[in-house]
Amino acid sequence: MNETSKSGFAELAKEQTLYPKEAPAKISKRHQSMQVGVPQEIADQEKRMPIKPSSVGVLVANGHEVIIQSEAGESANFSDQEYSEAGAKIAYSAKEVFECSTILKVEPPTIKEIDMMKAGSTLISAFQAGKQNVKYLEAINKKKLIAIGYEFIQDKVGGLPLVRAMSEIAGSTVMVIAAECLSSSNNGKGITLGGITGVPPTRVVIIGAGTVAEFAARAALGHGSEVRVFDNQIYKMRRLKHVLGQEIYTSTYDEALLKKEIQEADVLIGAVRFEKGKHRMLVTEDMVMSMKPGSVIIDVTIDQGGCIETSELTDHNNPTFIKHDVTHYCVPNIASRVARTASLAISNIFTPILLEAGDCGGFDEMIYTHPWLQKGVYSYKGTLTNLNLAKRFNLAFKDISLFMAARI
Repeated sequence: MNETSKSGFAELAKEQTLYPKEAPAKISKRHQSMQVGVPQEIADQEKRMPIKPSSVGVLVANGHEVIIQSEAGESANFSDQEYSEAGAKIAYSAKEVFECSTILKVEPPTIKEIDMMKAGSTLISAFQAGKQNVKYLEAINKKKLIAIGYEFIQDKVGGLPLVRAMSEIAGSTVMVIAAECLSSSNNGKGITLGGITGVPPTRVVIIGAGTVAEFAARAALGHGSEVRVFDNQIYKMRRLKHVLGQEIYTSTYDEALLKKEIQEADVLIGAVRFEKGKHRMLVTEDMVMSMKPGSVIIDVTIDQGGCIETSELTDHNNPTFIKHDVTHYCVPNIASRVARTASLAISNIFTPILLEAGDCGGFDEMIYTHPWLQKGVYSYKGTLTNLNLAKRFNLAFKDISLFMAARI
């Protein structure tokens, strides 16, 4: 009787749906062919290209269409013929390129370029918060773009792959720049970067212990220079000594000690990456005035406002100026000096992301399934999603988790 009773209750439970049922999990859509447009950069002195010809070939082989504006790659020594042979379509007007569903750029598009884009399309470019204003964000939101700032994109371990790549290039390049500024042919101090037998080596002081500092220090040590690094993060300095494989002079920002080292420096490099847009002048004008005549300052952080009080924004046409008998180099986009190398580095980061987006069914689906990409999204179909930007521009903010939840 008990068995019969149990069986009856079991049948009743099934009929009344009292047992929990399995719910189908959301899965990504099938592969989606994308139309990727790469316009010519119109920003002054921007020579980098976001994709190389061989990467175009990979995208086309995977079913995607790539449209390149004519002569877009010339500044990085990539010809239209190379892109065409790789499978890209060459467009002769910016309007045709900006009508693509996905736009790939290095510099942020202008408001005029945003107006040419189709509503709901995807934009991948730098954002450069320091240069933008409320009207710029309103133009992006009005078009309901999925806007991704590549400087915000994180990898699976929380790093910033594109920022690191450009920092590596900048760090390696600053020592070449320093050598040029010190040489007699450029009316410099007339000393070599490094040292030779019987001659004291050049002293290089680096403010910051991040990626730029790592590659700058490696290049300086390779030339035989003395390197002094200052940073308030002990773990960064410990990591720096580890990756360099040798003991170097490191210290926190002790003002008296920093001033003493700057007085003896032949080259001073500002290489601090300020977090959350906050920056301060770590080297005062009095410190610069105490430097030896003919010394060189390279402020890599000038795109964030600089960390040296005497720094002033310069460009590749007029990269240096002299103040207090010290040569200053304050160009924000140092990587454009080596546009081809920078373009290859950028393309190597973008290509896997584009392929992954196609496999996921588009960027709309990829954002949903890839939390690390969500970090790069600052505007999603008319909604500002970055809290720091919302505070900076005093705009309404909806957390990315909210609009993601709305799509489930």
